[in-house]
Amino acid sequence: MRKNSISEFELEQNDFKIRMKRGEMNPTGQIAPQPVYLPAPQAALQAPQAAAPAPDSGESEKSTSQQSNELEIKSPMIGTFYRAPTPEAAPYVEVGKEVDPETVVGIIEAMKVMNEIKAETRGVITSVLVENGKPVEFGQPLFRYRPL
Repeated sequence: MRKNSISEFELEQNDFKIRMKRGEMNPTGQIAPQPVYLPAPQAALQAPQAAAPAPDSGESEKSTSQQSNELEIKSPMIGTFYRAPTPEAAPYVEVGKEVDPETVVGIIEAMKVMNEIKAETRGVITSVLVENGKPVEFGQPLFRYRPL
């Protein structure tokens, strides 16, 4: 773990689970406590959408029916979500972009490894639910899309 600069490793297969964590030793020979970072609650991530002005009643029925046929692209792992391959690059997808099963929609960094996240479906992106550089949980919605 030290050779490859890995501080934490977890493996789970069937009913076997192993977790290793490397910390710094303090002068007493005990492992120093590691900080714990918790992701923002789901409600906080969706609050800006709720603050949007309410559409008139005719639009409200239309948007409700549109949202009912929208699906979500969810995070397949825990990590840090990035919308673009580098800080200077344009995001992989924007609202209105058509995606297919092989379209990369973002990257999740987990244990210093960058994992490309593919749409795995065919549709049009209707909303981006996670900010660039924010932590995500397994199963957390990243995007909403309208299937084609």
